[in-house]
Amino acid sequence: MKKILPVILTVILTPLILLQPLQADELGDTGGLNSLRSAMLDKEDQADDLKRIPKDRDTYERDYLHQPPLIPHQIRGYHVDLNSNKCLSCHSWANYKKAGATKISLTHFETRDGQQLSDVSPRRYFCSQCHVPQADAKPLIDNEFKSVDALTN
Repeated sequence: MKKILPVILTVILTPLILLQPLQADELGDTGGLNSLRSAMLDKEDQADDLKRIPKDRDTYERDYLHQPPLIPHQIRGYHVDLNSNKCLSCHSWANYKKAGATKISLTHFETRDGQQLSDVSPRRYFCSQCHVPQADAKPLIDNEFKSVDALTN
């Protein structure tokens, strides 16, 4: 019995000790650094308001070769999962003319090996992996990026 008691106490107390929440002092010092949004890194701030995304607009110019097109409209609430893809209701080859939308590229019907499929490739099915809406937001840092076209003029 004397040998079993320490084992039982160890089994019961070890998880309780390990699961104690860490105190702020134990998390480390941030050195007084701020995030790009000027918040202190060692405290939680409220999330920023959602950025305004224009309803519908003309397509955006691309700034570099092979850049995925930006989405010129709001997509909040679009349902994309294994069983359905809201984007394809307008951008599929069957619907793009009726919707007045850009049709999905032929490259989205190819496998990694270049094999042509009759439907959208599984690796291209989740549109927002590459295509994103453009928010009306102030840049976090100054940006002097120039597209290749701008540099050649």
